[in-house]
Amino acid sequence: MADEAKAKGNAAFSAGDFSAAVRHFSDAIQLAPTNHVLYSNRSASYASLHQYSEALVDAEKTVELKPDWPKGYGRLGAAHLGLGEHEAAVTAYKKGLEIDPSNEALKSGLADAQSAASRSRPVPPPNPFGNVFSGPEMWAKLTADPTTRAFLQQPDFLNIMQDIQRNPNSINMHLKDQRVMAALGVLLNLKLHNPGEEKADVPEASSSPAERKRSAEAEPVKEPEPEPEPMEVTEDEKEAKEKKLQAQKEKEAGNAAYKKKDFEKAINHYSKALELDDEDISFLTNRAAVYLEMGKYEDCIKDCDKAVERGRELRSDFKMIARALTRKGTAYVKLAKCSKDYDIAIETFQKALTEHRNPDTLKKLNDAEKAKKDLEQQEYFDPKIADEEREKGNECFKQQQYPEAVKHYTESLRRNPKDAKAYSNRAACYTKLGALPEGLKDADKCIELDPTFVKGYTRKGAIQFFMKEYEKAMETYQEGLKHDPKNQELLDGIRRCVEQVNKASRGDLTPEELKERQAKAMQDPEIQNILTDPVMRQVLTDFQENPKAAQEHTKNPMVMNKIQKLISAGIVQMR
Repeated sequence: MADEAKAKGNAAFSAGDFSAAVRHFSDAIQLAPTNHVLYSNRSASYASLHQYSEALVDAEKTVELKPDWPKGYGRLGAAHLGLGEHEAAVTAYKKGLEIDPSNEALKSGLADAQSAASRSRPVPPPNPFGNVFSGPEMWAKLTADPTTRAFLQQPDFLNIMQDIQRNPNSINMHLKDQRVMAALGVLLNLKLHNPGEEKADVPEASSSPAERKRSAEAEPVKEPEPEPEPMEVTEDEKEAKEKKLQAQKEKEAGNAAYKKKDFEKAINHYSKALELDDEDISFLTNRAAVYLEMGKYEDCIKDCDKAVERGRELRSDFKMIARALTRKGTAYVKLAKCSKDYDIAIETFQKALTEHRNPDTLKKLNDAEKAKKDLEQQEYFDPKIADEEREKGNECFKQQQYPEAVKHYTESLRRNPKDAKAYSNRAACYTKLGALPEGLKDADKCIELDPTFVKGYTRKGAIQFFMKEYEKAMETYQEGLKHDPKNQELLDGIRRCVEQVNKASRGDLTPEELKERQAKAMQDPEIQNILTDPVMRQVLTDFQENPKAAQEHTKNPMVMNKIQKLISAGIVQMR
């Protein structure tokens, strides 16, 4: 059951075993996929494992399910902060504080996020060479100079200059290259000293002509070093480079057409890019995206398969492989017509995550698994078989075979999850087996499905009575009487609850009973709220020390209702 799995997850988290906590919370989510607390807890577990992408997905789901719950925004802020997304973290914490302005955890998280954001904004060092490397003017100047024009035929020089153009500060890495120094001189309109050129000898003023002549004879004139020969580029290399540039232009044209929803034109451009350059798998993944938008899912899958195969041959970036697999999985989801069709989509998403753990892919995987489960339930739905299984459960119950009865009722609910009677009957079995939390959950579900079904209230009231929550049991029975005022089972339930409440009021409980009841009451959030309420604390003090004020308090129905709850819990005794 979800509560049981959640309890195991909480225990594992407290023990520092965050991986186990993730597993238990995942199990709980499978059973209760709309419980926002489970996603919140799993997000905290992922964050403790420094798996912030997964933590972010769960935090976003928490906020989606419960947008007015401030703790969800705390989880969201923590995940963004772990990913280094400081501005997004600040926004998340601020949204949480809009809901609960006094929340100290959110205030602390906001301060941390703002501090990290301020630290992450370094001032870039100024470029000492200004903008000489920016724009097409750089290439025009280099082409106009006869020396640097020859360098432009050398691919390694082109790569270096392109790198400097992207990041001017990287010039320091290339200053030992004399070609770069020559290019820098051209761009700055300066004549930079080249170690390959000989210095002109300047004779000292005091030297005589004879000394200058001897000096000239003693030192032979050095021959100037030859300029480096430009690297030869073959015609095939030139043609390949031109094709790659043309392929990129076709890709850009395809991207523009895709944004305009002109899918046929986009496909033509991506196909031309592939013909020009088959070593860039982005052309395939982009064309697959177009096929996906057009509903041509089989063509999308084929392109994704080609991209994965070619990408492995070329040792392409694993993120590109993951993108192709994610796109393929999405196509399989679109093609799914029954629950089994989702298996291949789920498997494909899982493969994509082994290549690159991307939050978008993880979300698609979770959505596919949920869709498969929902479809399985729809396919399994059969009210006729559900009724048959419920009757089998009734027979087992009569024979006191409670575990067997639970199995039949569970199968009945799988066949028809909207059957309130099956939940009521299974709640009775759980009560007989002593599994009171599970029985209470089934009774609540029974009432939710059919609020007029009185049996649901008797089941729930009985379970609360056995759990010694007499006030809550009495409220349940009274709620049931609104639908059937003369129901004897409900009336008897109220009578038993009143007896227990009066027993506590008269002080007839044994010390052991009193201690047990008080311990149980202190775990009840409602009792905790009453005891920590400053107004109620003053009321209790007045009852002990100020009879006149106490007399006034008895006229307030809300105060007396809370006093009665404390009396029933054994916390307060009236003499």
